[in-house]
Amino acid sequence: MTLSLSRLAPLVLLLGALAGCGGAGDGADGERLSVAATAVPHAEILEVAKPLLAEQGLALDVRVFNDYVQPNDQVVQGQIDVNYFQTEPYLDAYNADRGTQLVTLAGIHIEPFGAYSRRYDSLDAVPEGAEVAIPNDPSNNSRALILLHHSGVIALADPANAMATQRDIVANPRKLRFRELDSAMLPRVLDQVDLALINTNYALDAGLDPGRDALAIEDKDSPYVNFLVGLPDKRDDPRVQKLIAALTSPQVRDFIQERYKDAVLPAF
Repeated sequence: MTLSLSRLAPLVLLLGALAGCGGAGDGADGERLSVAATAVPHAEILEVAKPLLAEQGLALDVRVFNDYVQPNDQVVQGQIDVNYFQTEPYLDAYNADRGTQLVTLAGIHIEPFGAYSRRYDSLDAVPEGAEVAIPNDPSNNSRALILLHHSGVIALADPANAMATQRDIVANPRKLRFRELDSAMLPRVLDQVDLALINTNYALDAGLDPGRDALAIEDKDSPYVNFLVGLPDKRDDPRVQKLIAALTSPQVRDFIQERYKDAVLPAF
């Protein structure tokens, strides 16, 4: 069927007005929800939740990012409803740095953080003066140093300090040289450094198998749960409650366990 321009123009204006009435991710019927996520495993897990939500009349709009800043920025600005990619220490550091008030909504999974090398097959083989690449954001920077402490490579003044920095290193017997880079860059420099501490989502995205390839990895008791995050008003949003129920469903638990094995662990 063909509409004349005279009939089409009012229709376009009406649709534009309806679109302008909704918040981030809202459709004309209010049953849409937008979620910012990194590709692996977060966006893959969200894809499993999609059909569960569709059965309830909720359309999930998953928007994939390759960094840890924009997903929070977009939620703060109201461009996206919620995000799913980060741990609570990372969120705390983001809020403190920007004066924002994002909150955790539900813990979904744990990604044990690992140390990788193309040049050496064990941490014991990493030589004196080796170059070690670690994340440059505060929480993951600390997480890398804490893993190296627990692996006996360095010693920190307080390994329980989730915001430890290089200034807190009290022993570095191998005189390791640390190179701080954006987390997304770490798999790309793995061939250029002696050791790299890499978030599991980026390790998986780069084809690494944490259970097989990591020279050291956090254990199953890691406190670094990955959370669904949003502004405080999203706590009581029925759409968000539906998403939380889907992400903590038996279907999603089974998917995580079958797809990622010990590289990603359900936190529910």
